[in-house]
Amino acid sequence: MTKKKTKRTICLGIESTAHTFGIGIVDEQGKILANVKDMYSSEKGGLIPVELAKHHARVCNDILANSIKEAGIEMKNIDLIAYSYSPGLAPSLKEGTIFAKALAKELKVPLVPVNHCIAHLEIGKLVTNAKDPVYLFCSGANTQIIGYASGKYRVFGETLDVGVGNFIDNFARHAGIGFPGGPKIEELAKKGKNFIELPYSVKGMDVSFSGLLTNLKQKYDLGKYKIENLAYSLQETSFSMLAEVSERAMAHLNKKELVLIGGVGANKRFCEMLEIMCRERGAKFYSVPLSLAGDQGAMIAWTGIVMQNLGKKDHKISIKNIKSADFDTTERVDDVDIDWVEEK
Repeated sequence: MTKKKTKRTICLGIESTAHTFGIGIVDEQGKILANVKDMYSSEKGGLIPVELAKHHARVCNDILANSIKEAGIEMKNIDLIAYSYSPGLAPSLKEGTIFAKALAKELKVPLVPVNHCIAHLEIGKLVTNAKDPVYLFCSGANTQIIGYASGKYRVFGETLDVGVGNFIDNFARHAGIGFPGGPKIEELAKKGKNFIELPYSVKGMDVSFSGLLTNLKQKYDLGKYKIENLAYSLQETSFSMLAEVSERAMAHLNKKELVLIGGVGANKRFCEMLEIMCRERGAKFYSVPLSLAGDQGAMIAWTGIVMQNLGKKDHKISIKNIKSADFDTTERVDDVDIDWVEEK
């Protein structure tokens, strides 16, 4: 980051890309004053976009009230509102955008549209103090190996089909475990004793999970494999794939830091495997704290501050242009010009 002088700013960030509606309040020093969220869940089925939108509309006002209370401030103290602009599910993004516009209009403060994926990177850099890492971004829809180079966050490897989080949730749903499946699979895996050989698909710095998912479903349907052993083998195989491509990216880019970000980063076995890999190559491994690993508003708020205070251009939507604020379901992390990071 540059050393550009910053003004005192308190930013409220709104996260609404998928299953979580969250509001975070952060100041210009990176102090997280509040980080309140509510995540949609179900006993059966997965992410139903219309239901997610209904969930967000139902909880948004309570989340706002609770975040203001937790921060110990008044609404009038908010200087800036940042919101998750992209990527994500359209109904979820729409609810967040509507809420952000209404709140900005009421408070008469500007808006900053934030790329959700970049927000994960920026909060990871804030809390780990990593200087120039490779980022392993593992969430529901996203699985990417990212590094900063020449004005952008570049994707050096990624999933060729589904994200690792969605892959795990899909198998959990097939096994009748419900949503979210990740924590339940992790608990089942701890009881697994026997490793079951599964397809291992790595292509350079890219990975593929669709064949692994199909094979797991087939084995589950046969009824002769214990779910605990399938969960254990699922984790060992998929996490080994991700450790391999991360190490390859670190070698290719000559970087000595790895930061794991995204909701799947909450898995302790995953962190353990990456820690071992980094230690063996003399590198540092950082994982983001559980409260900041998944989707939440603090990362949106902090990124809004960074963009506005350290960026070379004005990223905000002014009060008079708030009506023009919109969302985009498909913007990639490498579509965004990064003007707030200092070149190495």
